[in-house]
Amino acid sequence: MTSINQLRSGMTKLDTVEGTIESISEPRTVNLKAGGQAQVADAIIKDETGQIKLTLWDAQIKMVKAGSKVTVENGYINSFKGENSLNVGKYGKLNVVEF
Repeated sequence: MTSINQLRSGMTKLDTVEGTIESISEPRTVNLKAGGQAQVADAIIKDETGQIKLTLWDAQIKMVKAGSKVTVENGYINSFKGENSLNVGKYGKLNVVEF
């Protein structure tokens, strides 16, 4: 298990990160590089060591709400505009432990 305060930009294939969804932004529509559009929302995930932004895409947005306990398996960290963000990615998995 990786705690949130251990997460750094560029980390990939993360072990399980567990936390509680603190808040979720309103979904917005973005244009994809490959063409088409997707819905994206930013959530804040928190554990006892800290908090980080969690990027949610399409169906993931409806899987969680504020207060949900979740795990992210095999995720990665990237930095956008100087802010680190936890991403599930194509090979990762978002699990809802408690809705």
